[in-house]
Amino acid sequence: MPAPYVIRGSVFLPEAELMWRFSRSSGPGGQHVNTTDSQVELRFDLARTEALPSVWKERALERLAGRLVDGVVTVRASEHRSQWRNRETAAVRLASLLAEATAPPPKPRRPTRIPRGINERRLREKKQRSDVKRGRTGRGWT
Repeated sequence: MPAPYVIRGSVFLPEAELMWRFSRSSGPGGQHVNTTDSQVELRFDLARTEALPSVWKERALERLAGRLVDGVVTVRASEHRSQWRNRETAAVRLASLLAEATAPPPKPRRPTRIPRGINERRLREKKQRSDVKRGRTGRGWT
């Protein structure tokens, strides 16, 4: 791997905790695909890692609960013909997945009131529109 993959800030994916598995990939490549293990499966044990702060770890375990198998998150990549590019893709995908899962929750929305003038204008325009439509009826034309 050329560079450590940043999750967020100064937190990186630790190379020692990444488990790689390679297999034959389907897709483009002709006979080359039948002989090389270009598909990459990257596994990261989220439940046992020491690389993430405890708050981030809890948040990620909660948000990725549907994707975890025994506390391990798995990412596959087989888009490219070369194993190296698939390794890069899988690592970047895992880093972005963890960055999204460990992000702090958004600030709660502060309720705001609609200004009285805007509400009055809306009601006035509705009244004008209903008057226009009422004027289109054929009543009173006989």
